[in-house]
Amino acid sequence: MLIAKFGFSLGALSKGGSVLASEKKEPLGGENHLDIVLPGRLGSPTLTMFEDPRLDPRIIKELTTNTLPPASMPPEITLSSSYESAIEWIEFMHKAMRSNDAVFLKSMPKFSDVESIELSIESDSSHKIKLFIDKPVKSDTSMPCIVHMHGGGMTFDTAESPQNIRWRKSLAQQGMLVVGVEFLSEALFSGHHPFPAGLNDCAKAVRWTHDNREKLGVSSIIVLGESGGGNLAIASAIKANKEGWIDNIDGVYAMAPMLFGFYGTPPPNLMSWRENLDYMGSHAMMRAMRMAYDPNGENHENPLAYPFVAKDNELRGLPPHIIVNYELDLIRDEGVAFAQRLRNSGVDATSLIINGSNHCNEIAMPDVMPELTRDRLMSIAAFARVSKS
Repeated sequence: MLIAKFGFSLGALSKGGSVLASEKKEPLGGENHLDIVLPGRLGSPTLTMFEDPRLDPRIIKELTTNTLPPASMPPEITLSSSYESAIEWIEFMHKAMRSNDAVFLKSMPKFSDVESIELSIESDSSHKIKLFIDKPVKSDTSMPCIVHMHGGGMTFDTAESPQNIRWRKSLAQQGMLVVGVEFLSEALFSGHHPFPAGLNDCAKAVRWTHDNREKLGVSSIIVLGESGGGNLAIASAIKANKEGWIDNIDGVYAMAPMLFGFYGTPPPNLMSWRENLDYMGSHAMMRAMRMAYDPNGENHENPLAYPFVAKDNELRGLPPHIIVNYELDLIRDEGVAFAQRLRNSGVDATSLIINGSNHCNEIAMPDVMPELTRDRLMSIAAFARVSKS
């Protein structure tokens, strides 16, 4: 669901997307207790993200002063919007994200120490899958490999966006070969491409990379994704586990993975769906992305579509995971809860929460919180190096 910088509040992108229990802000406890105010909208039901004291002030400044507004306002969506309306909204979001490309390109580093090539591989259907490969110019020895699946709710954005290009090249500067996957998605390609089209392309790219380990000179393969790409990274590993090629993958690194499919009310253990509701995502927005990815609602219990519903036997045997979550993110607790499920299934899984941030700002605004971007790149590189087969 990686949402780039916009000049409007994403909480206003939809109507009818949430139901707030109360408009009154009250502390917990009686006269003999300390006053405790719950975070976010749990304590203040009308709070906006920009009013939340937890949000890093640098993010507020960037979103309010250095962002171009879209050319038009988005189409209205609600919890009862039609499939056609959901697709219209998806296409608007794709164009809105691309509206900032020129601004982002101006801050793009030169990356003279990284060489890049593009190639296409056969898919499991009739189309070609475009791959973007970045690696250090000086790379005499084998190195870890990252297969990157970009964000966008599995339905929009592109591997060719300036944000994703910069992210891959920045990873390559850490001494890794990076394979970016341009998978089928609703907004980017003509026609409709619901689940499992994009996942199948991602899985094919992982298997191609594994089959060419020696030629590429890679020592390990880590699948990496953010937001919707985090879903695809984890789902690729589950697919590999089911189909018997899990040895192709040495580790999974997911940032703010979009793991829960919104078919109704979120479960009680996903507190962030209440705490951060309408900050940069609403129930109606999540439903629109789900409708584009699973139009007929047939995959409610399919872990390949939404890994949150995976059973223990489908998780057992997966490689190590690192899951990064963001304090002010609607989907924060999906990654937290899923990491616990992984550990309960015997999988080595680490989960952490980035305080003060809303959603994958290492990619959306890498220069605003440079220490966060630096730490994420170093973390991914370290994980890839210790995850060798």
